[in-house]
Amino acid sequence: MTRSDTKRRAAVLGSPIAHSLSPVLHRAAYTALGLDDWSYDRFEVDEETLAEFFGKLGPEWAGLSLTMPLKRAVIPLLDEISETAASVEAVNTVVFTEDGRSLGDNTDIPGMIAALRERGIEQVDSAAILGAGATASSALAALARICAGEVVAYVRSEARAAEMRQWGERLDVDVRTADWADAAQALRAPLVIATTPAGTTDALAAALPERPATLFDVLYDPWPTALAARWSAYGGAVVSGLDLLVHQAVLQVEQMTGHAPAPLDIMRKAGEHALAGQ
Repeated sequence: MTRSDTKRRAAVLGSPIAHSLSPVLHRAAYTALGLDDWSYDRFEVDEETLAEFFGKLGPEWAGLSLTMPLKRAVIPLLDEISETAASVEAVNTVVFTEDGRSLGDNTDIPGMIAALRERGIEQVDSAAILGAGATASSALAALARICAGEVVAYVRSEARAAEMRQWGERLDVDVRTADWADAAQALRAPLVIATTPAGTTDALAAALPERPATLFDVLYDPWPTALAARWSAYGGAVVSGLDLLVHQAVLQVEQMTGHAPAPLDIMRKAGEHALAGQ
């Protein structure tokens, strides 16, 4: 049985995975593109069961989306990864080629750039990052392409600070680290990227300047965050985690199906409806 004889499959893997919006977004794209023989599912897979899952994949599989904790664990299982994925040692997209090869990519980074560009943000002189986890390294990689000057990362520990400085050196970004206690200072930056878990930035909302610039908050549920709501009320531009999720999913759909452009607006509306419980 060849790939051309089969219905095509794709899925998102991770743990936990029940909350993932990826099936909603990808299925909406398939419907809009007329890909009636395509399916997209979700599977609970952790680092220990990832290799076993890969070993069972047949020729009908076109691609995979990966979330935590698999973005680094998948790399040894792949035939090749892109320069973008290698730059942050994280793969969120796997495409299976006609000859059976597995190619890894990272669409989070160009997805961030596209989400900012959609809001008219092409270039900034400086930026601030709240947090220092895996998403923060992707944010740094995005800023390497659009930020001309210094990036200040506000973190809770010296270990995290050292990691962010190392990522800065690797990505050729001018990174300065500061203590989380001073995070209110970040709010005056031309671009603030919040990469922290829900509730972490709530206390900062009261410290917002009168005329904030642009906030990119990677959360999308619950939405808006206290900081994002206050930011919007003060007239600042806000980019949400749903914007990021949709833009990176658009790139995944295009890579996995070969159909471009993917239907951005339709995918976004599907995500909004899902989050609203419709």
